Amino acid sequence: MNIVEVGIKTEKIALDQFLKWAQVVSTGGEAKALIQEGLVLVNGAVEERRGRRLQPGDQVVVEGRGGYRVITHEG
Repeated sequence: MNIVEVGIKTEKIALDQFLKWAQVVSTGGEAKALIQEGLVLVNGAVEERRGRRLQPGDQVVVEGRGGYRVITHEG
């Protein structure tokens, strides 16, 4: 699986906000549904908390949609 690097402009970002920022989903409701259904893994473990704080280096995998790595956005 290819891992897409997604830069964030803040030190940390909530999981649901990251999914929107990375354009995995278009709405917060869609992010909430994926997370509650157990379709989102953070660093290899199922994550069911929308507010889970991600930081650079964390890896997010969304079943059927791909993998993403949080990186620091330069600039």
